[in-house]
Amino acid sequence: MSLPFQTPEDPRYTTRGSLYVPSGQGPTVWAVGDIYTIKATGAQTNGGFGLIEATVPAGGGPPAHIHPETEETFYILDGELEFLDGDHWFTASAGDFIHVPRGIRHSFQNKRMHAARMLFMFTPPGPEQVIADHAMPARNGETAPPLDDEQIARLETMATLIGSVMVPDPV
Repeated sequence: MSLPFQTPEDPRYTTRGSLYVPSGQGPTVWAVGDIYTIKATGAQTNGGFGLIEATVPAGGGPPAHIHPETEETFYILDGELEFLDGDHWFTASAGDFIHVPRGIRHSFQNKRMHAARMLFMFTPPGPEQVIADHAMPARNGETAPPLDDEQIARLETMATLIGSVMVPDPV
């Protein structure tokens, strides 16, 4: 049997364009006490998505919020996180996948003693670039400082630029 291959000169065989970000690489920031490493921005994925690797320390995680124009997808790599879905909390563990459609109140919190790690993706992209541009640059070997007025102001600026709506946690 013979397959109809293109000629060896076809540029699809030699054109390069992959995005490669080695482990431990990418702009790294502190946001709401978490460590976020931006692995891919919308500009790098031709507007496809934005991807962040997060380390969420004990007690970490953002306040409840809604993204009216963006969906957010999470994949837990290590540890456990408590996730808010509307008015319901559930525990997500390593290997779990969570997709939050636009317009849904959500949050995550680490209520354990050890840091959790996850990937999260924005579609369409944009929030990852706002986080990269406006969160506090992380310093190697240091933990994020406690939330203070400057970091709260940064969070408010990021929420405004992303179009997130900050909402209360369920009672």
